[in-house]
Amino acid sequence: MPLDMIAIDRQRPAKDRQAAGRALRKEVPRGAQAEWSKPANRADPVTALAESLRQNISHLLPIRYDRMSASPATFLRGAASIMAADLSHTPSSGLWVQACGDCHLHNFGTFATPEGTPIFDINDFDETLPAPFEWDLKRLATSFVLEARSRGLSGRIGRQLARTAILAYRVHMRSLVLLPPLDLWRAKVNVMEVVDAIEDPKVRERESRVAAAGVETTIAGYPHLIERRRGVWRIIPKPPLIFPLTGQGDDTYEIVARTAFETYRRSLPEERRLLLDRYELIDVAFKVVGVGSVGTFCAIGLFMSPDGAPLLLQIKEARISVLAPYTRRSEYSNQGKRVVVGQRITQAQADVFLGWTEQSGDDQHCYVRQLKDPKLARVADELAETSLSHHATLCGLTLARAHARSGDPAAITGYMGSGGAFDAAIAAFGSAYAEQTQEDWKLLRAAIKSGQIDARPG
Repeated sequence: MPLDMIAIDRQRPAKDRQAAGRALRKEVPRGAQAEWSKPANRADPVTALAESLRQNISHLLPIRYDRMSASPATFLRGAASIMAADLSHTPSSGLWVQACGDCHLHNFGTFATPEGTPIFDINDFDETLPAPFEWDLKRLATSFVLEARSRGLSGRIGRQLARTAILAYRVHMRSLVLLPPLDLWRAKVNVMEVVDAIEDPKVRERESRVAAAGVETTIAGYPHLIERRRGVWRIIPKPPLIFPLTGQGDDTYEIVARTAFETYRRSLPEERRLLLDRYELIDVAFKVVGVGSVGTFCAIGLFMSPDGAPLLLQIKEARISVLAPYTRRSEYSNQGKRVVVGQRITQAQADVFLGWTEQSGDDQHCYVRQLKDPKLARVADELAETSLSHHATLCGLTLARAHARSGDPAAITGYMGSGGAFDAAIAAFGSAYAEQTQEDWKLLRAAIKSGQIDARPG
């Protein structure tokens, strides 16, 4: 049953919309957002997980299960479909945004703008779809509780980290209400400004070096991923996670990848096609990525200009969002287009090569983007290692900016209020759902131990 979405006239003054959001507390008190109790008819998580992965590439599933079994935190990363079903049983504010859909702390990262400026933003939109704004917050809060637990920190610290993220979201959302729409749309988080705010001088200096090295690597053309052999540029194989699609005996995947890159070109605006046409596709390779994406079709294409300038594009399979059964199906039948549109709505600086594949009669939808540089992604990871509290703040304010682009910041601010009641409720939910995730993780581990599930490292 799709959830109801509250319609608030965006042409009304901000103070009126804020009052409308405040009035929603009577229908759904903020304290109700803390509630989590397992539904009586909740499906067995291992069975539900296996069912959701039926379409995945079977020989890669053991890698996915192995990664998910590492800890409750990694289980959460691969179990977006399970949490989506659970969130549908929680109270809904009715205030919708273009949700990330898989909002956990590792799906935020750093990348370079076309000008080479490192910025911080959400970097995964596979599950994006309009949904209640608090769903992203509940998943983010849970991820911080579990991350703290995985590092041996107390439950009190985990809940405090969750509150820190929600506090940053609430305070920043209130400040965004005051911005003209155009200024809000242009807002972004500059990584160097964030790094400069780190109090520890040693950490600040190290993160500054990492950010600078990541930008230099992007400009240099990913030397750790490509090499020139006998005068020909190729993607460096790193089996079983990166392997060539040529010369493998079965050229099915290579044909799929090359055809997909050709049809992707049609989704680009004309000026971007002109830019892409400066390059030629010369090599493709399969690439296993992340946790939740393991088992889906994902490849990288190496493009070269006539003078040897490289461009690496990543093509990823896009399926129906895990949120769709509980909100509303996307208005886009092409799931690659759904991802691209959601990313363009949400992200401060969209990739110039972002597009989707569109081939008549093809039911495998994909989207294409520039391959993210892992050195830049390390900035977010190391910030999390050295200062989880700082990282929680960063994720919270970034998510507020993202939600404000599609949602109504005044109504959301009115609902959350100026005190800490909302923060405490979401943090309490995060703690409760972390316990649920731990239970589900133990069931997966037991299924692996009994042989019901095959898990092998990649």
